[in-house]
Amino acid sequence: MATVSVNELLDRHGEALRLFTDRVHAVREDQWSAPTPCTEWTVRDLVAHLTSEQLWVVPLVTGGRTVAEVGDAFDGDVLGDDPVAAWDRAADAARQAFEAPGALERTVNLSYGDTAADAYCAQMVADAVVHAWDLSRAIGADERLPARLVEFVRREVGPYAKDLSQSGLFAAPLETAPDAGPQTRLLALLGRRA
Repeated sequence: MATVSVNELLDRHGEALRLFTDRVHAVREDQWSAPTPCTEWTVRDLVAHLTSEQLWVVPLVTGGRTVAEVGDAFDGDVLGDDPVAAWDRAADAARQAFEAPGALERTVNLSYGDTAADAYCAQMVADAVVHAWDLSRAIGADERLPARLVEFVRREVGPYAKDLSQSGLFAAPLETAPDAGPQTRLLALLGRRA
């Protein structure tokens, strides 16, 4: 993780959650089955992915549980009949978990091993920002990302972006024009064409 203060990290985390929340609240009833830039996911799948990610935060950060202990608790349909309310509850709980005194100084157990909680939080910021763009594109919302979040995510994922495509979860980085703006360059780094 790029070196940032706890306050900056929590500020970016709050901004990223608000950005994604705004997009979730903008989804029309007829858009939940629409395709997204994540080729395997509909809008509902994308929101479910982010909701599930938020649900993991409380047991890992607050509860000190391991991935193995949580197991399949968040498999299946985490959105239920009200996807917006499900997202709001999960995002609010994740926010509270990261804001708790000392939370970012802990170590959490993720699928790839023990990780500093502040690094986990930074990864969650990146995930929310990039998927906010995906969701914006899918529903026809404003695709502009706040400059502070673009810069934060670029610093976060820059060192390992080339490895992400090997995970199978991201497309390979794309070439950009020399005069491409920061958001276009960030999205291309993550295999997305702005």
